Amino acid sequence: MTPDFVVVGAGVAGLRAAIELAEAGEVLVLAKDSLRESSSEYAQGGVAVALSDDDEVELHEQDTLAAGDGLCNPEAVRVLVEEGLGVVQQLIEWGAEFDREGSKLAFGREGAHSRSRILHAQGDSTGHEISKTLYHKAASLNSIRFRSFTAVTDLLLDGGEVAGVVACDSSTRSLIPIHARAVLLATGGLGRVYWKTTNPDVATGDGVAAAYRAGAVISDIEFVQFHPTALHAEGAPSFLLSEALRGEGGYLRNGKGERFMKRYHPLEELAPRDVVSRSIAAEMQKTGDPHVYLDLTHLPPGFVRERFPRIYQTCWKYGVDLTRDPAPVVPAAHYAMGGVWTDLEGRTSLPRLFAAGEVAATGVHGANRLASNSLLEALVFGARAGRTMRQWAGAQILKGGPLPQPEFPQIREEELRRLAWDSCGITRCGEGLEAALRTLAAHPNAPCPYPNRALFELRAMKDVLWLIATCALARKESRGAHYRTDYPSKRPEFQKHSRISIATNEVSFF
Repeated sequence: MTPDFVVVGAGVAGLRAAIELAEAGEVLVLAKDSLRESSSEYAQGGVAVALSDDDEVELHEQDTLAAGDGLCNPEAVRVLVEEGLGVVQQLIEWGAEFDREGSKLAFGREGAHSRSRILHAQGDSTGHEISKTLYHKAASLNSIRFRSFTAVTDLLLDGGEVAGVVACDSSTRSLIPIHARAVLLATGGLGRVYWKTTNPDVATGDGVAAAYRAGAVISDIEFVQFHPTALHAEGAPSFLLSEALRGEGGYLRNGKGERFMKRYHPLEELAPRDVVSRSIAAEMQKTGDPHVYLDLTHLPPGFVRERFPRIYQTCWKYGVDLTRDPAPVVPAAHYAMGGVWTDLEGRTSLPRLFAAGEVAATGVHGANRLASNSLLEALVFGARAGRTMRQWAGAQILKGGPLPQPEFPQIREEELRRLAWDSCGITRCGEGLEAALRTLAAHPNAPCPYPNRALFELRAMKDVLWLIATCALARKESRGAHYRTDYPSKRPEFQKHSRISIATNEVSFF
């Protein structure tokens, strides 16, 4: 199996890149699960873009920089907000149906946005609509092929260059090499590393872990965003209750029914996500309650059901009628701002390896992602990476070395995820981070004669947790989504990006 290009991941970033690559050769898109199972499918909040009459690209740029808490790459932000206009308009031309008020696009507002600039589809199914549109476009191109239930476990290397990928075929439980002229990682997030997460089960950080083991530079991996409001009902998964619920007027209340956010931030419910998450955690600790409440009962019932149909139906399924009942909510791991370091064209530090979407660290999000910028980033930088990868169209396909013989963690998944939640969660401290690293070191990897997808995912999760803890320990400050109780303030000497690779396993800042 030797396509010209391999795209690992069938979410928004991967599909958008594949469409750009289609004219340059045969493209193979690999999905770990079904083609529908990706973080993109679960994106409710929408896509932020400065298309409304009262908005400007410069305002979107300013809001993104402010949310990033001094750590955004200004060039990357400029690319995002400027090129975002074109990629979204192109998406509409390809058939994406965003919500409208009459003939005009309807724009919502979310926390830390100075304008209403969030486009939604079917109220709260924006990721699904964008993914569906891109899939139909990609499937119409003869040079793009899809292969589902194929989990990429490692990268093939040849003289320091990436020669392809190693995949675990779920049906045969065998490892297969797939060679290509260039590889794009679009594997999504890593939220499954945490005990509580809004991410789907497939989000185990595979791309970051594989790139790290191959020698790629990992950047800003300590910045993990926790969504403030995940459903906390009996028997329910940590289902995300979109930021747009608060953007449309939802209140946060404690167990006594009090609105408490005014004690923590002047923007109250519309404060940046990291502030709201820490405020909820502090309120829960103060009151001893297992959760707080998101209250929409003062909004018109018809509005709630029509504006958020997917959220309403999911809450109803677990016994919460949002038109009459405040929803019990807790923070949960949601989005990784860092990942595999890339330049503005999606190039990583390894020749022939590219990355786009949540797996990549472009610097767009800085220390704290602005709400609804993630789908826009996947569209813009997925397209950029795909265009740049075309340069490898005439390159020789490398043979690659022998298949790696992997070893697997001797730790239970539940123990690892609880360790991540307790030591690398909403608040952190040096003592806890050091203890986590000692625990990981006490559970060395060992060979297994019958490897399967679950073991490869556990290996990736352990690698990612080690990276988060190591970089969080080195960043002796609090900034954005990274909050340390022993260093509660920002420090100017750390207004830099973290960087780590397997070559030294030492954190540097640049």
